[in-house]
Amino acid sequence: MSVEQDDPSPAPAAPRPPLPSPPPPPQAVFRRRRLVVAAGAAAVALTVGGGLAVALSGDGEPSRRPVKPTVAAAPPEWTVKAGRLLASGPGVRYDGALTVGGRPVLARLRITREGSATGTLTAGPLTADVVAVDGATYLRAGVAFWRDYAGEVAHPEYYAGRWSKAPAALPGFDVPGVLGPEPIARTLAKAPPRPATEDVGGRPAYKVRTPSAEYLVASAAPYRLLAVRATGPNAPWFTASPVAAPASMFAELRSRVARLGGASDPGLRFRPGTLTFSNCDKNTNGCTVTVPATLASPAGTVPSGARAALRASIASRGRPLGSCAGSGPVPSSRALVLTCTVKSGLWRRWVRTALDNPGSYPYAATAQVIGEAVAVADVPKLLAAVDRERSSVAQPEPATPGTAGSGPPGSGPA
Repeated sequence: MSVEQDDPSPAPAAPRPPLPSPPPPPQAVFRRRRLVVAAGAAAVALTVGGGLAVALSGDGEPSRRPVKPTVAAAPPEWTVKAGRLLASGPGVRYDGALTVGGRPVLARLRITREGSATGTLTAGPLTADVVAVDGATYLRAGVAFWRDYAGEVAHPEYYAGRWSKAPAALPGFDVPGVLGPEPIARTLAKAPPRPATEDVGGRPAYKVRTPSAEYLVASAAPYRLLAVRATGPNAPWFTASPVAAPASMFAELRSRVARLGGASDPGLRFRPGTLTFSNCDKNTNGCTVTVPATLASPAGTVPSGARAALRASIASRGRPLGSCAGSGPVPSSRALVLTCTVKSGLWRRWVRTALDNPGSYPYAATAQVIGEAVAVADVPKLLAAVDRERSSVAQPEPATPGTAGSGPPGSGPA
């Protein structure tokens, strides 16, 4: 920009050579630089938005070259249909195997549309029941299964015969996250138009690979999920098929979820303090056991929702007098005090005998402090989630004409 001024004086008698125009003042140059910078910034911001038909040039003027807004390409038709089939069905049945410590473990799982699961693991003569709900997986197995297949779990006897959160070593992958129909449908939506192919049982299939698994989907309509290979140390491999009997799947699932209250968590380890008794002498109503404890593992920040459980039992000269359990959340300080009270009939009768027959009646207690995965108070919420999904998926079997209302409760197809 230049600034020119008219000379207000009268015209001279003789012409003079014209004077050169003065250079633009610094302020005008500074303004131009600011204008150029602002225009460039506006062009960047508006191009990202994708809402302009023209771009701004460096001089602040519209350029003549139109900007074509970026439009995401539509997903391939096969991925849309495959995802819709998974998301609309009642669930998926998986049959396969994994290798734990060099030994095969057979797996049979049925997983609902929203990712809850029920099934079994079989290792020779040993079996383990499996249930998954609210994103977590739980096992119920004997001590031999925990000792041989659950990895380095201290004191497998603490977890045997009861529902416990599955350790990291078994099954070795996130069951709901890898095998759930809805997460798989989201994964397929991001698949390339022409992925690699592979035969699965003689059927050509698209292979979609993610960091956590490989999914094999039939390359012909209706594009069913055929198999899943999960990553991880146990190399799990499953064939997939639609759940044929959703009513029986939900019945088994609900029965198992209802028993998860007090399920233990082998991923939490505690350092117990000294056990003490209170209100025990001459008290037929019960005997209270108290144990302080500190979370020893994992280190660092206390995991969200971490809980500790006390399991105690009282005996006199080897004679059992009863047991009790108590639990509570682990505070950020990692230290807490746990209590429970034995109120069994065995205790009451033993105390009455001691009161009626004066003498020496010693008693002692043993106790363990372990992690707790599911509080008893949380079970109704888990059941409500299962019931909501069951009501939207599992439909009652149609009655045979002429036999409505006949047969015992619960009879009918599995």
